[in-house]
Amino acid sequence: MNSTLHDPEGRLDAELPLDRELHKALVKAVLGWTGDPALPPADLEQIALLLTGTARAVAVDVRHAAGLLPEDHAARALADVVLEEADRRLSVPLEGTARCAQSRARLVRVLYERLDRLASVAPQTVAVP
Repeated sequence: MNSTLHDPEGRLDAELPLDRELHKALVKAVLGWTGDPALPPADLEQIALLLTGTARAVAVDVRHAAGLLPEDHAARALADVVLEEADRRLSVPLEGTARCAQSRARLVRVLYERLDRLASVAPQTVAVP
């Protein structure tokens, strides 16, 4: 299965704002699972796919925000570490499992946290969606 969203015109990165509250609610729900959520593998795969698309879009925002900081800024270095980890985790193929969905949910949470920290460091240059 292709784990990227079809976006030939690049609108996800440039024009369409993410519904952060919706994604935060999904992350909270997925991370709240204790044991088997009793969902079919296809549903779990769709949840993981949605979280993958969200992670990719938020990573673009983090990359942009970090790029606005001086190269020797500590927050930029931390963002680079988070982005490298995100790239590594997003390269793992999707599975229709709760574990996979929860892994993607944790990644989305970490990326939003990093974006918020970048905004607190340089609020005049970083707009948080």
